[in-house]
Amino acid sequence: MLRKKTIIGVAIAVFLIAGSLLVTANAAVNQISVLSGSVTNVVAAGSAVREGDTLVRVDTLTGPVPAARATSKGVVTEVLVKPGDSIKVGDIVARVEVGK
Repeated sequence: MLRKKTIIGVAIAVFLIAGSLLVTANAAVNQISVLSGSVTNVVAAGSAVREGDTLVRVDTLTGPVPAARATSKGVVTEVLVKPGDSIKVGDIVARVEVGK
């Protein structure tokens, strides 16, 4: 009887873990700036991106450089900055829905 309860408990745990992974797989992930500066270019909402694609560029002394890159493959659902905005390190600049 105890063995049967253990097997049922393990099966329930596996289903709960699998379900939580499916729910978080389609979650929107915040994309954070790693540089400060004035925004010069942003990716459009609805754009498909791969990990490492540039989302936001800022102006520096050496010219425009990427301030935020996509951390995962997906679709940009929201862009929170626009050209001309000032951003700081750690600001959330966009959201990407993972797995699309």
